[in-house]
Amino acid sequence: MLSIDKTKIRDLTLLLGSMLTVLAAIALAPALPAMTKAFDDVPNADLLVRLTLTIPALFIVIGAPFTGMLLDSWGRKPVLVIGLILYGLAGTAGFFLDSLTAILVSRVILGLAVAAVTSGFTTLITDYFSGPDLNRFLGYQGAFLGLGGVITLLAAGFLADAGWRYPFLIHLFAFVILFGVLFAVDEPEIQTRAGEPGSVSDGIAGGNAAHENAAFPWKSVALIYAVATIVMMLFFVVPTQLPFYLTELDGVEGGRIGLALALPTLSSILFALQYQRFRARFSFRAIVSLIFLSLGVSYLIIAGSANYLIISAGLLISGIGVGLYAPNLNVWLVSVIQADMRGRAIGGLTMSIFLGQFLSPLATQPIMQQVGLSRMFVVAGLTAMVLAALFLAMALRHNPEPAVQAQAIS
Repeated sequence: MLSIDKTKIRDLTLLLGSMLTVLAAIALAPALPAMTKAFDDVPNADLLVRLTLTIPALFIVIGAPFTGMLLDSWGRKPVLVIGLILYGLAGTAGFFLDSLTAILVSRVILGLAVAAVTSGFTTLITDYFSGPDLNRFLGYQGAFLGLGGVITLLAAGFLADAGWRYPFLIHLFAFVILFGVLFAVDEPEIQTRAGEPGSVSDGIAGGNAAHENAAFPWKSVALIYAVATIVMMLFFVVPTQLPFYLTELDGVEGGRIGLALALPTLSSILFALQYQRFRARFSFRAIVSLIFLSLGVSYLIIAGSANYLIISAGLLISGIGVGLYAPNLNVWLVSVIQADMRGRAIGGLTMSIFLGQFLSPLATQPIMQQVGLSRMFVVAGLTAMVLAALFLAMALRHNPEPAVQAQAIS
């Protein structure tokens, strides 16, 4: 009789479920120009259509702190199940709705669902794994985020050629993940050891009483949250502005737009899988410097060319930062947080990431209107280069964490 390895199904579900984060963030990007034309009779349609891509991020920001607390109080699995159901229903609603206002409302609900899903899967990963295994699995998670981005953007690009509504159907993938969660994910039992970040114990319940009323370490996590927001503000220039930039250049349509947008996530897979090696050699701050450097070089290449292939090469370079971004922030955060606070801490990280997504078009749209799309990429690129230099200086000044510390995170 064929036996089923429940642990392998659980791990695959955690990785595939993590893809839902990037799916919600970028699935509509190739359809934005066509949506703008479809709603050209709506006042401010140009901005409102862009907001269909980013308004979920605002409500992830609002919902993430609450879902983080629910993860710690209700448990991981109940929050995930509710989030996945809402994700599937709200995400596909745009396929059926004829009003831009109604679509925006459905995207609000999607944002609340993503808050639960994103925080839930990452929290479970930090529950189930520790030390080198955690570094490795978070690298796998980063690779799956990249893979999800590639698949989503390619599929969305070709679906957008058939009609702007069709990319909404990609959100049905949440129901596939729901079956995996119901079957293979068990609620972890948390044990916190005195003086150390938390760990999972299979069958050891409770936690350390000395830590139950400990204050949340805002001072330790503030820099991590700030990096999460700023990097995402810069990165999200690509899905919100590049489709219009490519259309202006030579009339590039949905399929080629989707391919271009997929390139950073394609190259990110390789660097996410190498995260453990980067972490063994560099401090968290040094890796942040590399992330900003890759974005800066990428955007300056994009700004300096009107050629689709050269722009594509620039997008590949940005994949270095995209691949290292999620695993570096997650491992950095887990290294300074206790197990019984993981839900809240990762909820805060989720909030910070999606705050950057929401703020990105609000920050770049006025710049674009003043100086044009090309020079807007120059501004973004130079900003990233300055931040890369700042974090390199911070890394050198802090006499970075020993590489061996990467093996001690639990």
